[in-house]
Amino acid sequence: MIESPLSSVRLDLWLWAARFFRTRSLAKQAIETGKVDAAGQRAKSSRAVRVGDVLTITRGEDVFEIEVQALSEQRGPASVAQALYTESEASRQRREAALAARRAERAGYQAPQSRPDKRARRLIRALGDIDAL
Repeated sequence: MIESPLSSVRLDLWLWAARFFRTRSLAKQAIETGKVDAAGQRAKSSRAVRVGDVLTITRGEDVFEIEVQALSEQRGPASVAQALYTESEASRQRREAALAARRAERAGYQAPQSRPDKRARRLIRALGDIDAL
């Protein structure tokens, strides 16, 4: 699946093959909205990606800083896709720290066991009326 004779590949095609996005159109949309930077500059979908390029990809709340190691135009298994790039250690640590912070924020939340009864619904409505004042 990793094709070495390629000298360059379109950015949206490479992001799809490397499994950062499910479809090429999602990859293209992310590029157009500025969520992908190539060498610190905003990229275009048709930009040629070469081995050694440094990309910054923002996907949801995660930011990946990667270096392109190989090129591919075909989407393959995840193990092959992970061989297409290497993520910097600083980027990996930042993502893990952000994930731990998000988990800690919701650690105190407990979903209710059941739906609110009649009395609880009245209290909820009463609290809503206080905000309207």
